[in-house]
Amino acid sequence: MKSLLATLALTTALTLPGLAMARPVTLTTTLNAYGGNGAYLAIYVTDPQGVYAGSLWMAGGKSKYYQHLSDWYAATGGDTAQINGITGASVGAGRSLEITLDLADALFDAGYTLHIDAAVEDMRNSPNEIAVPLTTAGASAQGRRYIASFAYGL
Repeated sequence: MKSLLATLALTTALTLPGLAMARPVTLTTTLNAYGGNGAYLAIYVTDPQGVYAGSLWMAGGKSKYYQHLSDWYAATGGDTAQINGITGASVGAGRSLEITLDLADALFDAGYTLHIDAAVEDMRNSPNEIAVPLTTAGASAQGRRYIASFAYGL
């Protein structure tokens, strides 16, 4: 059900008007064994000018912690409608999160960037932990604090 809701949210939020073509993209995020509570992750996209374009996924269900995902929070004003239906549980230390979403074809190779903000209760926040371009070739990166590795592919 969440996959369907995420697909619907992405199709409406991140498909440019008049373009309905989308492709499945698998995002895999593996966390470091940092020794704390589960991490909250905000996965979102910015346009070529760096302006927030839409939320893809939120790991962590308690909205009181969303403010700690500071770049995402600043871009959205903490508007939980941005993530309605596209949330899952927080991700435990040393665990992996794999999600498959449909993203509009127009986002690839057009200057859009995928970002991940991370936060863990009673630990430091990590805004913009990951930032990679959306390309048809996919991408991978290491995080700065909580994310050991991230990759996406079509």
